[in-house]
Amino acid sequence: MPKVLLTGGSGFIATHLLQLLLNRGHEVVTTVRTEEKAKIIRDAYPGAKLTVVLVPDIAQPNAFDEVAQIPGLEYVQHTASPFHFKWKDAKTEVLDPAIKGTTSILEAVKKYAPTVKRVIITSSFAAILNAAELGNASRTWSEADWNPNTYEDGLTGPPGVTYRVSKTLAEKVAWDFKENEKPNFDIATINPPFVFGPVVHHLASLADINTSNGNMVALIVGRWKSEIPPTGVHLFVDVRDVAKAHVEAQERPEAGGNRFFVTAGLFTNRDLVPIVRKHFPQLADKLPDDAVPGGDYPGGSIDNIYKYDNSKSIKELGLDYISLEKSVVDTITSLLAVGAK
Repeated sequence: MPKVLLTGGSGFIATHLLQLLLNRGHEVVTTVRTEEKAKIIRDAYPGAKLTVVLVPDIAQPNAFDEVAQIPGLEYVQHTASPFHFKWKDAKTEVLDPAIKGTTSILEAVKKYAPTVKRVIITSSFAAILNAAELGNASRTWSEADWNPNTYEDGLTGPPGVTYRVSKTLAEKVAWDFKENEKPNFDIATINPPFVFGPVVHHLASLADINTSNGNMVALIVGRWKSEIPPTGVHLFVDVRDVAKAHVEAQERPEAGGNRFFVTAGLFTNRDLVPIVRKHFPQLADKLPDDAVPGGDYPGGSIDNIYKYDNSKSIKELGLDYISLEKSVVDTITSLLAVGAK
């Protein structure tokens, strides 16, 4: 089976992707920032065809040069990119790691890994959406759309804008690299919205939970008792489908050169509550009752929200999306296992 380089191997999506690649028989080289994270991954897969390499700062010049020189690499899964709102400096903590990290991996692969056939990049719905049109119920989002925010918007805007710019420009530099540098490999990108699903990576505490699953934590520890927060982006996908999309985009020859908008559909934060109440009766005293306001579609109706077109991911990657109910149940089961009470 082909040898795959997976960047950012300790991340939420990457841990599921690593598991799937190993299960399918691939040999995997993965990068992490610290020896502590490297040990956790090595300990989780004793005897696996797995090499863990330290890349402390993906924004540094030539960050991936060493790992790209490992012989025999055929595919690259580039998931390493910051996704959090705890930063203090937009340029050095969010924009540079996303944009320069993508450029660095592509340059290193072109220079040192001529056997690589395809690079698959974890992008985001953030690179598709236009925030000014999120209130437009007649809008249908697809791979044809691009977020219009600029680098300057990312430097000066609020955290959500900075994140969207980081994902948009990281993806655009990849497509530009393919067009201008004409490397031997082709590129595919995976563009998910909110990513729910069970946690398989090590968590020191629930404070370390990935951003999307943070909503679930807030719900089950009682923070929604008096008001359900706004949903934000009303689209979700389960992390296991995102991982599968990455592997299918790697293994299907026709997937090269494509973006894939990977979403299971629409949801609201309010939709999460009855699912949790049904499956986790022990959490009843933490949950908001039906009279608690918030968390619904605009005007209380799904007819008032934008549409989506995920047909390309179904047709070309063979995805059969996990339902919201299963995703929520499996997510909360895993959160309870790491200490949510």
